[in-house]
Amino acid sequence: MLKKRIIPCLDILNGRTVKGVHFVDLRDAGDPVELAGKYASQGADELVFLDITATVEKRKTLVKLVERIALAIDIPFTVGGGISTVADASELIKAGADKISINSAAVRRPELIAQLAGNFGSQCVVVAVDTRTCGPCTDRLPSGYTVYVDGGRTDTGLDTLNWVRKARDLGAGEILLTSMDHDGTRNGFALEITSLVTRSVSVPVIASGGAGNMEHFWDVFRETGAGGALAAGIFHYGDVSIPALKNYLKTRQIPIR
Repeated sequence: MLKKRIIPCLDILNGRTVKGVHFVDLRDAGDPVELAGKYASQGADELVFLDITATVEKRKTLVKLVERIALAIDIPFTVGGGISTVADASELIKAGADKISINSAAVRRPELIAQLAGNFGSQCVVVAVDTRTCGPCTDRLPSGYTVYVDGGRTDTGLDTLNWVRKARDLGAGEILLTSMDHDGTRNGFALEITSLVTRSVSVPVIASGGAGNMEHFWDVFRETGAGGALAAGIFHYGDVSIPALKNYLKTRQIPIR
């Protein structure tokens, strides 16, 4: 069995790390370069950097900040936010990103996934999917979950399972699945949609949204096929440390790096 990954996330607003609930009510969580260095030294398996307002502000990702973080860490580094062209991705890879995460641009221009995979390889292409339950919509969305873009502001009307399958077929090497319903709640990961997605695609899936304690990581690895679990607030504010989490998971027989 492949070993599971523990992945801290840096959501960036105006050059600072922030954390909110359901994608709103953001509050400061610290300096991203300092946090990145700390997580790398603590044994994080990867790091994700998301410039959360780049798309809605119609600007590119903060390249200089990406460069500073890349110099501070020695673990795989995924960068997303405002990436809409192969040139954008190339600039970030040159700045130190190992993988590129695309969300809104992928939905609006799915061919971008294939273009990035063709230029950099599928292993470099992460399609981030922000999803939430859509209420009485199963007549048009069989999974009951819909895809959002623009930092959770815009409901695309796309069925989440249909979209992740299409992204995989176009060349996505990984899916970063964030439950908007669970984001920031600390009530646990969204086990239902995570299970549905991991059963629908053969590429690795990272579960995101809702981590509140160590047991939640055990739940998502035990109950779903997620290859990684991403969290932010519980790491940023010191509620859970990465070494303690890894030790806990090992005692529960979860294969961990």
